[in-house]
Amino acid sequence: MKLGFVSAILPDLSLEEVVQFAASEGFDCVELMCWPKGKAERRYAGVTHIDVVNFTEADAARVRELMSSAGVSISGLGYYPNPLAPDPNEAAVYIEHLKLVIRAAAMLGVNLVNTFIGRDWTRSVEDNWPRFREVWKPLIQFAEDQGVRIAIENCPMLFTRDEWPGGKNLAYCPAIWRRMFEEIPSQHFGLNFDPSHLVWQRINYIKPLREFADRIFHMHAKDARVDQDRLDEVGILATPLQYHTPKLPGLGDVNWGQLFSVLTDVGYEGPVCIEVEDRAYEKTLESRKAALRQSARFLRQFVAS
Repeated sequence: MKLGFVSAILPDLSLEEVVQFAASEGFDCVELMCWPKGKAERRYAGVTHIDVVNFTEADAARVRELMSSAGVSISGLGYYPNPLAPDPNEAAVYIEHLKLVIRAAAMLGVNLVNTFIGRDWTRSVEDNWPRFREVWKPLIQFAEDQGVRIAIENCPMLFTRDEWPGGKNLAYCPAIWRRMFEEIPSQHFGLNFDPSHLVWQRINYIKPLREFADRIFHMHAKDARVDQDRLDEVGILATPLQYHTPKLPGLGDVNWGQLFSVLTDVGYEGPVCIEVEDRAYEKTLESRKAALRQSARFLRQFVAS
């Protein structure tokens, strides 16, 4: 396995500075964010470490040289919008940019893009399904034609009031992943598996590792803590951030030893990228860098070097 981090937590650093930090701290890889340049309203969104608009072969060669000279690889390109947004014009913008990210991944030879399925959060899973089929069948074919794999993060995107009640990402649980892969059986369609999103849904985060072993293309290492006292007060139907808190690996409820034990059993050899969304470590750039160092020290006990 390769240990890395998600570059969204370092939006104030340039690509060169992110790669330099990764190399100096001994990280193997980085998931590089590819949002369009401009302001984003959502936390951890809108970060552009590779601008894929008008991305050329010369740009790709420059990035490859930068990574190679630092001895750090790109685990995947990351872009996490809502391609099934209720407004078709808004969704079309996301889909077109996602295609640019896919093209850039092919040019870089990375061949992996991490993203969300998206969802109209006002509608049921069943009512979203025809649109999922309509949007994602051609998108996966587009990626497959370029030799690029798509890894869907399993975050429900259900944290804030504007995401209530359904969340903005369909692919949040094993039953839906199973249905997704039956609908689009392409081997270029898989998961960016993050155990923290299953912790707060009270879903066993170990069990899917075996069933979906051949679909796990990428891993996010993020933890989550469920505060039972708060859950006793507000119940499971409350917006989740009322009773659960994203944490650094080792500071939440994930049993990382058990998780890596099964990961190695099923032969996973891909990237494991630390995703920092722990607000206790976000005051300064130095505290965010410290969060990455602390998480890496903890996870290295499970990752053979």
